[in-house]
Amino acid sequence: MKLVPLGDRVVLKQLKAEETTKSGIVLPGQAQEKPQQAEVVEVGPGTEDVKMEVKAGNQVIYSKYAGTEVKLGDEEYIIVKQEDILAIVE
Repeated sequence: MKLVPLGDRVVLKQLKAEETTKSGIVLPGQAQEKPQQAEVVEVGPGTEDVKMEVKAGNQVIYSKYAGTEVKLGDEEYIIVKQEDILAIVE
């Protein structure tokens, strides 16, 4: 199965949370803060008003409370509007 976003929506795969702090302390699962950085998996076609500026494979930073979390098989994805993407990481 494959997720195909509609309109100006983008499917993201969240990057792994840090399991240790910079000082070497190992964090349990609940204490790990979800990263706001993700990889773009699929991009919708856009709309008349919105030109899509991201493409599959881009690493992006998105708003902390944006999107809808979706589980497909064993994988977890987040579907966001392009306006919720703050920056492309180069």
